[in-house]
Amino acid sequence: QPLEEIQAKMKSNTRSNDDVDLEQLVNDMNSSMESVYSTQADTALILNNGHVHAPHHHHHMHHAYKLRHSQPMHIQAVRCLQEAHRLRPASLPAIPNPFPELCSPAGSPVLSPLQTSDNHIVKVWSEDGAGKVLEIPADMTARDVCQLLVYKSHCLDDNAWSLVEHHPVLGLERCLEDHELVVQVQASMSSDSKFLFRKNYAKYEFFRNPLNFFPEQMVAWCQESEGSISPSQLLQNFLNSSSCPEIQGYLYVKEPGRRSWKKLYMFLRRSGLYYSTKGTSKEPRHLQLLSDLEDSNIFTIITGRKLHNAPADYQFCIKPSKVRSDCKELKMLCAEDEQSRTCWMTAFRLLKYGIVLYQSYNVPQQRKSNLSPFSAPVRSVSENSLVAMDFSGRTGRVIDNPVEAQSAALEEGQTWRKRSQRMNVLGSPSPLHPSSLSTVIHRTQVWFHGRIMREEAHKMIIQQGQVDGLFLLRDSQSNPKAFVLTLCHHQKIKHFQILPCEEDGQVLFSLDDGATKFTDLIHLVEFYQLNRGVLPSKLKHPCTAVAL
Repeated sequence: QPLEEIQAKMKSNTRSNDDVDLEQLVNDMNSSMESVYSTQADTALILNNGHVHAPHHHHHMHHAYKLRHSQPMHIQAVRCLQEAHRLRPASLPAIPNPFPELCSPAGSPVLSPLQTSDNHIVKVWSEDGAGKVLEIPADMTARDVCQLLVYKSHCLDDNAWSLVEHHPVLGLERCLEDHELVVQVQASMSSDSKFLFRKNYAKYEFFRNPLNFFPEQMVAWCQESEGSISPSQLLQNFLNSSSCPEIQGYLYVKEPGRRSWKKLYMFLRRSGLYYSTKGTSKEPRHLQLLSDLEDSNIFTIITGRKLHNAPADYQFCIKPSKVRSDCKELKMLCAEDEQSRTCWMTAFRLLKYGIVLYQSYNVPQQRKSNLSPFSAPVRSVSENSLVAMDFSGRTGRVIDNPVEAQSAALEEGQTWRKRSQRMNVLGSPSPLHPSSLSTVIHRTQVWFHGRIMREEAHKMIIQQGQVDGLFLLRDSQSNPKAFVLTLCHHQKIKHFQILPCEEDGQVLFSLDDGATKFTDLIHLVEFYQLNRGVLPSKLKHPCTAVAL
């Protein structure tokens, strides 16, 4: 009531345009504040055995709210309190509402118009056909989605995971670049297309070994300089947007609407992919644009050569981003070997994205160097940093001499064998005996793929990047007791049989006819991660299929 009186007084004062009696107003405000505070204090008292505590007298309030003329600040406060009183029904005490979203029309799911959230639904599939549905914001990059999936499916994060845009009907796929926005890519995909979650060790391999990716005869600049150029110069030429690198060579191009292919001399530049209408001439009048880079993406063709009657197995395709499922718009190409296909596809990515690729490559490198030694697993399986070490003294030392490393490795193999034999003697005979733990323990490892065919093993290695040291183990098809190591070296896939051999009643495994023997396949893999032995390269990257 005192509040209403003040309001009425203020209204009449403003209406008559007389001078406001500030003294009177302040006194009224003081008394009204006192009454408001006393009611609030009463409601805040705790009921004790049903009796309300008697409120303290508020004489001190008069002193607290004596105002000078230059401080007419309580008008605002009074107005706020009036608002609160007007909104609150008189009979209800001031208890905060525990479910505001159900009562207030603004946040009510029933009363308010549907709120459009900025999140989008994306489904990602793993190699084994399991899918995971993610709700992601529009600005989430492919790398962020991979990090999220790594976190959700508890797999080892070695920055080799990637999202693959897969078009089963067109028979195409490509790895998304780490910086690409997943929601944007999804918008350009047809309903039958999907994202796969897969390892790709070759994603940035060209930054580590550029000369393997760009044979001199295909880089026009190398031809003109007539001398060998350094790897860093080669990369700088691609990354520096003011330079004009050019890849050249023969490619087969599929003629639109026909099953025939034409062999043409092609040039890949920043402005696009051109073919020469006159032999290998690069005169402007002989060059025709086949495709630009800006609004297109480069895909691998996964359907095999028969479907399109291709001249070789090394097919790829340039697909305009706006095209969803129209085959006529696709530019089907075929190289003569794997190295030249890799060169064309890598150059396409480098010319299209340039320095952005280098930044994406650098992010995990920087993160790795910033990590304290305890925040990450001390030894990641997929590192090139494994070295032979000698722990026979009081401190470990790295063995540089390859001959010494070889003999240390052999010695280590012997010790492992002795140690496990000692365990067998001391411990009770294993209940699993004929197939004791050492013959099945490898089934727990990411690099072991069980009974897959040789062709399937090839396909997985190709999909995950064909880098040196990419490997998997599988059951042998010809010998039920043996295993096969499938290893990639210089973009060729090789197979090595691992045979069981018995010694003192115990089954051991060897891939060099018994020269080095191991109690189980895990020991074998760990040994060849450190030592090349009879293999063309050390085992560096396990070929992994993750279950989402």
